[in-house]
Amino acid sequence: MESALTAFASDLNLPPGSGPMAAYEARVAAGLLSRDPEQAKAAARLDQLWRELPGYHPVVRRPKPKGLLGGLKARLGLDGGAAEAPRPRGVYMVGQVGRGKTMLMDLFFELAPVEHKMRVHFHRFMQDVHKRLHDMKLKHPELTDPIPPLAHAIAQEAWLLCFDEFQVNDIADAMVLGRLFEYLFADGVVVVATSNTEPQDLFQNRPGADAFRPFIAIIQREVDTVVLDSPRDYRRGGMRGMTTWIVPPGPDAAQELDSIFMRLADGAPTRPVTLEIMGRKLEVKEAAGPVARFTFTDLCGRPLGAGDYLALATRFPALVLDDVPRLGPDNFDVARRFIVLIDTLYEQKVKLFASAEDQPDAIYQKGEGAQAFERTASRLEEMQSTAYLDLPHLS
Repeated sequence: MESALTAFASDLNLPPGSGPMAAYEARVAAGLLSRDPEQAKAAARLDQLWRELPGYHPVVRRPKPKGLLGGLKARLGLDGGAAEAPRPRGVYMVGQVGRGKTMLMDLFFELAPVEHKMRVHFHRFMQDVHKRLHDMKLKHPELTDPIPPLAHAIAQEAWLLCFDEFQVNDIADAMVLGRLFEYLFADGVVVVATSNTEPQDLFQNRPGADAFRPFIAIIQREVDTVVLDSPRDYRRGGMRGMTTWIVPPGPDAAQELDSIFMRLADGAPTRPVTLEIMGRKLEVKEAAGPVARFTFTDLCGRPLGAGDYLALATRFPALVLDDVPRLGPDNFDVARRFIVLIDTLYEQKVKLFASAEDQPDAIYQKGEGAQAFERTASRLEEMQSTAYLDLPHLS
């Protein structure tokens, strides 16, 4: 952990032991960010939490046994529970799209002096929760309530949880969250999250909203809400001035894509990310906040499928793609994957920035498959438009 933190601090020209506020100011000084008072406010709150982490050592508590014997053990201190330890309050950053929430959380996560930590998209976290609950019920049918042991297991894996895009749209999620987070917090977990929705407005005006209120109360009790109320959308405004399709590939194109990647990252640190898809792992070698970068061969030259592309498209609002070649009947399998990739990016409103051998309508050579590629070429043209770039990402 120390070597990773040292390397990250070195990349930012920071002295060892620097926190999120110092990292934010360093990126402003380097011209990677424009100073924003709302971002600085959030960075200061994250810095406060960062300073509290080294002195915090959570003791994971087992769920208390029920009944007369359980009550006696609790009074005698033999129930496996830990004495109350001062736990730092978490941070819930809320604001509209493009205000820098994810960038700030990623700075915090990379610099957090914690070994057992996890940064995950909230939707992916809940998918994993439901899968693990299902597996526990199958393996242990005698278990009447699998939520306490699941929360216990999660807390052992990571006691610092950083959730990107905290949103509740599913009734199944809503019914689980209250008790899950009650046990997570009881086991000493610290939560940092980004969201477009304030806690009191989560799952509002939906069937089951009344049953969801205890979860809202838990979040408000355990986590500080920090509102980023900047009028500027840094992500969307910056995209309008960028070249989305660069012909031909080469050193100049790669340099321009480097610049685009940095602008889209908006100061977030570059790091590898692993996505899990139905038990498989997809490695993203370059990711920074809302953007991932691949070569064409990485994405279409190996046997990836629609599920892999959907995982990418829901996780990343923007994708940088290097070296799209000319395609044709001779490499139709590769072309077919590219068609599926573009369809998926288009459906999720992902913003694509690519270097290519030719313009979209000339990428596919004549022959078998050319007609099927016409829709892809049309979508690639539309994805370069201002109207498309202004569309919100669908995660």
